[in-house]
Amino acid sequence: MRTKSAEPRLVFLLSVAQRRLQRWMAAQGDASGVTAAQSGLLFVLGQRDGVLMGEAGAALDLGPPGISGLVDRMTAANLIKRRADPDDGRAWRLWLTPVGRVALARSKAGLSEVNARLTAGFSEAEIDTVARWLTSLQTSFPRGEDQ
Repeated sequence: MRTKSAEPRLVFLLSVAQRRLQRWMAAQGDASGVTAAQSGLLFVLGQRDGVLMGEAGAALDLGPPGISGLVDRMTAANLIKRRADPDDGRAWRLWLTPVGRVALARSKAGLSEVNARLTAGFSEAEIDTVARWLTSLQTSFPRGEDQ
């Protein structure tokens, strides 16, 4: 049984880990020209090209302003195209461009290195436990509009 003073500082550890991972990924993104956030949207479109903009935002846990800014930047970089939804003139669908497909392939290749670094020294069972814990945080701490 753990004593009060021996409790892990989970919030601190999670915050530091997130900042360090984001800095490392940003440095990697600088070499390829694609940021971690942009890679996230590329992965979404790689799974479902032509997704609604709002659905892409939900998949990335971004609200309307966040996904809108990301789409604007990626459209300007010619990674994606935005087209009006034929069934709803107010909605937009997102599509990979040829440049975006190349960037997606590079991002997938880079993901292997990230995952190798993240899982080094841990058993599959330990990684499963960490993944389950991190996933549970989404339920324990829902987005503002989900509360």
